[in-house]
Amino acid sequence: MKIDPKTLRLFLTVIEEGTITAAAEREHIAPAAISKRIMDLEGVLGVQLLSRTNKGITPTPAGHALVDMAQRILSDLDGVMLLMRDYASGVTGQVHIAANISAITQFLPDGLRGFMDSNPLVQVSVEERISTGVAQAVATNVADIGVLASGIATIDLEYHNYRRDELVVIAPPSHPVASYSRVRFATVLDYDFVGLHTGSQPNSLLLRAAAELGRSWRCRVQVTSFDAQCRMVQAGLGIGVLPRRVAEFFVKGLGLVMCRLDEPWAHRQLLLAVRSYKELDPAARLLVDHLLADADVVT
Repeated sequence: MKIDPKTLRLFLTVIEEGTITAAAEREHIAPAAISKRIMDLEGVLGVQLLSRTNKGITPTPAGHALVDMAQRILSDLDGVMLLMRDYASGVTGQVHIAANISAITQFLPDGLRGFMDSNPLVQVSVEERISTGVAQAVATNVADIGVLASGIATIDLEYHNYRRDELVVIAPPSHPVASYSRVRFATVLDYDFVGLHTGSQPNSLLLRAAAELGRSWRCRVQVTSFDAQCRMVQAGLGIGVLPRRVAEFFVKGLGLVMCRLDEPWAHRQLLLAVRSYKELDPAARLLVDHLLADADVVT
């Protein structure tokens, strides 16, 4: 005889009800059938599991131990059934994404909405990191998928072109920069800036571009989000450089002016990174395919 889930369930029912008769009524089975299963189980295990008294049935020390084990085993089996049922009705799983603020603000919301509408059993978590941190998160298995700016990561991962964005300048209407429709970076370096937090890719890009011109980048205020950056610009604390799609969202509501940044480096390529596409679980692979369906869309 092999130990089967049905026998374990009947054993637990007998313990819960206190008598074989009550267990039989609950399970709609003959008392003799339950008695035989319990006796066979005791024979296989070589130990007495139940003590029978005038007051009913109680588990022996071995029976108590089996109760705990049987509950865990049956719970695991129930979990297997639920998991397989989910797979039968569609792809299931959890996917962890690490992405820079530009990707999270501009592209991932719409991309994830379409994916999750089609795959309701998949859970997705998104963590914001600077681009170097994104690559590190993917490399160390903290994230399944990373979205970061090109030219940042040197870690050996699989990189795929994802989306392109463009950096623009925003300013209050009264600011001298507001009179330009297109401006060179050397021109705006005469003014104070509102930048993102230290280590962010836009800050690093502006610092490097200013250094190449032999100039300094005067970052008067640093913030941690694009909406805070725009509010600081509105307050007259400096001008800002941020992705065009983000700027378009804020400039009208805050009464700001946007102008094109006439520099080759203002056009950026965002990359999607994974450790190994072939080794991704089905849910993560499906999400990668979905996101890359919009690869290299020029915005």
